[in-house]
Amino acid sequence: MSRRAARDGLVLHVQKVAGISGSEAHLLQLLPDLRERGWNVQFLMLHEDEPGAWEFARELEARGVPLDDVRLRADVDPIAYAEVAGLLARRRPRVLHTHLVHADVYGQIAGAMARVPLRLSTKHGFNWFREGRFFGLADRAVASLAHVHVAISQGLARYLAEIEGFDEDGFEIVHYGIAGRDGAEPYEGTEPRLLCIGRLIPVKGHLVLLRALAQARVRAPGLVLDVAGQGPLEPALKAYASALGLSDAVRFLGFVSPIQGVIENAAAVVVPSLGEGFGMVALEAMERGRPVIASDVGGLPEIVGDGETGFVVPAGDAEALADAMVAHATDLPRAAEMGQAGRRRALESFTQERSTRGIEALYLRQLT
Repeated sequence: MSRRAARDGLVLHVQKVAGISGSEAHLLQLLPDLRERGWNVQFLMLHEDEPGAWEFARELEARGVPLDDVRLRADVDPIAYAEVAGLLARRRPRVLHTHLVHADVYGQIAGAMARVPLRLSTKHGFNWFREGRFFGLADRAVASLAHVHVAISQGLARYLAEIEGFDEDGFEIVHYGIAGRDGAEPYEGTEPRLLCIGRLIPVKGHLVLLRALAQARVRAPGLVLDVAGQGPLEPALKAYASALGLSDAVRFLGFVSPIQGVIENAAAVVVPSLGEGFGMVALEAMERGRPVIASDVGGLPEIVGDGETGFVVPAGDAEALADAMVAHATDLPRAAEMGQAGRRRALESFTQERSTRGIEALYLRQLT
């Protein structure tokens, strides 16, 4: 079968959406790109009627991707399952590609019943709930219905093997990509300013970050930190920063969009996560020419070249994190060189074009 013939038929992507974050931002790039390459891509949005879901829907439709939606009234919703099954029966997709847990459960089961010829499932992230006693068994059972399993990093595939019992070698690895922008100038400030971006939740490692900052400022007193993001830990983090004597050294910026401006105002970006499926923040920082200090979890070691584009440190190790902070703070010219090396790495190895080609290659391999 020719590649042109392989593109015939509907390719239906499915995901539960509550807002625009990592996986949603990825789909906003991937799906229009696939349509430009000749694939008849459409999207089925599972949702609980959140405002963020409709924001995503408007953005996707503005990029030319047709969209249907099914509302979930509960995690297990027989009515929603019937609606998904009915849509698959009517549309008869040639390819069904599900993302995240809810889409796997509803989409893969209904897709198997509808005998969709090619079914793929992409795992996107680290989640504490995966460590539940019975979750891994259920997740593997549903995953067995997919023909192709995709993970967004080798680190995530390894985590799923360790926690849920998946076969690490059974995953196809397709990294997220980023579109390059012009105007990424080296940091020219004299102040060693660090930036952390992410939701203020435990897994993002902010408590370790503040402890490390307090240690680092003993050796580099001028070191300061901006924290961009919102979340339930905000009051506790502000109180902890005060208790550590960091009130004058830490700024909580709240939600910031677009994020490129605050990245450009930083000498380096810190990603101290305790768990991370990929690490898009690190890639965004590298695209803007900023070095990255990152934990050795998930996809972060695959993105950040330790000692070349930044530093990779053990997750949860405040002392090692402090050492990396001091290294940047006391040698800003070297940090700028690492940032430029990071931009080159991002634009060579982690482009959106490369990510889209990776997914397309999986489709073609199975269909031709």
